[in-house]
Amino acid sequence: MRPVLALLISAAGLLAGCDMLGIENPEKIAAAREAEGKAVGGACRHAGRAIEDCYALNRRADKAAMFAGWREMNDYMRENKIDALAPQLTAGAAKPPADAASSPAAAPAKPTGKAREARIDVRPAES
Repeated sequence: MRPVLALLISAAGLLAGCDMLGIENPEKIAAAREAEGKAVGGACRHAGRAIEDCYALNRRADKAAMFAGWREMNDYMRENKIDALAPQLTAGAAKPPADAASSPAAAPAKPTGKAREARIDVRPAES
């Protein structure tokens, strides 16, 4: 009887530490997805993006959570009279800073294959 009791107590102790083993439960996964969606929606609103653009740029995020985050940030910005920030980067291509484009050490590596075809040249033309 004692070995069975000791086995049950040790099994209960091991099962209590399942979170430490990396086994994720559905509630944690859902909470993480919701938190990520709210963060993405809030960031989109702060950047001055429309909710439709936010949906298009972040297809994997939960739309309901994204909208909730966008709406919360909208309310917060209105209450505190905060202006939206203009996005510095576009979705298609990033422009390097003006001083980085003129230095030869900051020149990007030459792309190969499909990346070469899709590359957009943002360096100023030499004369």
